[in-house]
Amino acid sequence: MAFWFYRGLRKGIATTRYPKTIDPWARRLPSPPAFHSDRLTTGLADRLARECTAGALTREAQELVIDLGRCTGCGRCIELSDGAARPSGEFLLASAERAALIKRVPIRGDREVRDDQR
Repeated sequence: MAFWFYRGLRKGIATTRYPKTIDPWARRLPSPPAFHSDRLTTGLADRLARECTAGALTREAQELVIDLGRCTGCGRCIELSDGAARPSGEFLLASAERAALIKRVPIRGDREVRDDQR
């Protein structure tokens, strides 16, 4: 650590380049969920929002809203989703804009139910 500090002082460099490649082990890190729109129903979205201990999931009309700034990557929603979610594998989520961390997933699974009822 001290080496980098003195090197920075000597050369006037405050930061270093980000690694060119991502370490293979990083793929096993916990990551936020990715949802399949066609498998999501309003009932399932409500249940997932209720069970999310971090408060990262909410439902607004026909959309599931995911707040990646609040998501801890615990995987609880993936376990409870009946195949409607999987780990996204995204862990590089830094953003200068808070709005960039809010994702909206359309709920399309209800369409199949309505078509079956006809």
